[in-house]
Amino acid sequence: MKVRDSGMPSEDYWESLHDVPAILDAFGFGPDTGDVVEMGCGYGTFTLPPVKRIRGTVHTLDIDSSMVARTRARTPKNLSARVVATVRDAFIDGLDVPTGSCEACLLFNILHTEEPHRRLLAARACVRPGGLVAIIHWRSDVPTPRGPPLAIRPSPEQIEAWARDVGGFAPPLTLLTLPPWHFGVALRRSHPGQPRRTGTPPRPFTVNLEAISSL
Repeated sequence: MKVRDSGMPSEDYWESLHDVPAILDAFGFGPDTGDVVEMGCGYGTFTLPPVKRIRGTVHTLDIDSSMVARTRARTPKNLSARVVATVRDAFIDGLDVPTGSCEACLLFNILHTEEPHRRLLAARACVRPGGLVAIIHWRSDVPTPRGPPLAIRPSPEQIEAWARDVGGFAPPLTLLTLPPWHFGVALRRSHPGQPRRTGTPPRPFTVNLEAISSL
């Protein structure tokens, strides 16, 4: 299922709008990070940089075959064994990874979907206990050069509410500032027996402008 307002600008322009190394640093991706799932590869903007710094494989999917083809074409031969790019609908076909097998799942610029709860559920299911669901989106408090309409653009508070609805995420949620146009949200899957983030009143975000602990 395509998300609302899913049209992509030109590749060069799109990539000029994101400081990818800074975003990956903020979430703590490094040599100790294992397998990662990405929902929506686009041009491979956030597919290829992680695989150059982690030890694991990046499993990426997109419903648009042209985006998957472009990501595959951009993958260096020496990294091709650790980039698995497939044409899939996450809701119909699944993520093609075992439940609880991955270190992290990327939901980058994608939670303006019509069914954000289902996307968060799928992301939570694919990561191990303690694993990371990494979210970025366009800010709503400043003018941005791209991004979906404000009416469907999620805020950090909205994502916090969705995470509580879905449950299974350990408090506290971490909010990351990703200047100039994005924010990030780091969710961790609960360990068995750990307090779960569900049905509780909103809490202030833990703001962390430095890298969070490495995966």
